[in-house]
Amino acid sequence: MAGRRAGVANLRGPRLLNASLSPADLKRALAGEAQSLGFDCIGVTAPYATGKAGKYFREFLDAGAHGDMDWLAAHPERRMDPRVLWPGVRSIIMLGVNYGPDENPLALLAKRTRGAISAYAQGDDYHDVIKKRLKALARWLVAKSGEEVKVFVDTAAVMEKPLAQAAGLGWQGKHTNLVSREFGSWLFLGAIFTAADLPRDEPDRDHCGSCNACQEICPTAAFPAPYKLDARRCISYLTIENKGPIPHEFRKSIGNRIYGCDDCLAVCPWNKFAQEGREAKLSARAELRAPSLSDLARLDDAAFRAQFTKSPVKRIGRDRFIRNVLIAIGNTEDPSMALEAERLLDDASPLVRGAAVWALSQLMARQKFGALAAKAVGAEKDEDVRAEWRLAGTTDRPSS
Repeated sequence: MAGRRAGVANLRGPRLLNASLSPADLKRALAGEAQSLGFDCIGVTAPYATGKAGKYFREFLDAGAHGDMDWLAAHPERRMDPRVLWPGVRSIIMLGVNYGPDENPLALLAKRTRGAISAYAQGDDYHDVIKKRLKALARWLVAKSGEEVKVFVDTAAVMEKPLAQAAGLGWQGKHTNLVSREFGSWLFLGAIFTAADLPRDEPDRDHCGSCNACQEICPTAAFPAPYKLDARRCISYLTIENKGPIPHEFRKSIGNRIYGCDDCLAVCPWNKFAQEGREAKLSARAELRAPSLSDLARLDDAAFRAQFTKSPVKRIGRDRFIRNVLIAIGNTEDPSMALEAERLLDDASPLVRGAAVWALSQLMARQKFGALAAKAVGAEKDEDVRAEWRLAGTTDRPSS
């Protein structure tokens, strides 16, 4: 659920530049070019092939399950029908890049003093990486077909997952993400809309069967039913899109997840195929694989920006990130970590101070915390932070 950025690349070329190239030959050549640019799969579908996805999307919005992600609710008709987004589209080319991690993300959850960053965010921002490849492929297609194209990678009102299923790249699993028989649940998706009329691929079908592993593993019960997500309960939403305090009911469940959550993806049994013969095309940064919570808690704004340059993490800003780190610190069950939380009680950001109060309440002995709270409530000027102090004083804490 990374934050959206508006934008679409438009490319035009002289029409009928390669009129002698048949649509089938053009499609075969396109697939070869895509592979040379680093794409792992490609498929073509019609712009009207989203099926019932629009109906389900409307139900999702009507239920308010998108939370504060207002950009999802903006111009829903464009998502429901790509032809509203661009009336000139005749074919939609869907592409995928495998980002399967070389280690099981679930293993890090037991290392409580280390932060778990979602696999997709451990390297450079995928928007930038994939968009460069898409633009290169789009320029090639313009040169070969002479038709106008538009490039999208999670930046506009495009229903990538239903279109990817229609193009044969995989199917939308019970966790609502795309699942591939070749790459499991680990695919970045991008789309090229073109005015060229290309042969269509057969849509993939659902292969989830009776498996409910992704539903059962979710720490916050974010799936009210198979194939349905309540984003307001999703840890990815809570740690990335959510701008305010983490709701109390989810704090313990978050554990040491400080940016996103891979649980429902990592448990998918189809991932075993993603690991076989995988090439390291999108590398994780060593410092983001299992960073120390203590080190992260000491980042000021400049240090945060430096550490997460070119990373999608940078977009949520230092204060929201430190909020996440403090929730993880509160879940360590390590009293020595209380020093990191206590140091941030005087942070300039109320969001950070409030999270520090909760973390400290989980780690500090009851009597000592009570004495600290008695002084702090009167001095604190932010009402939300005062509320954190008052609420923390009524919850269970270590007795010594």
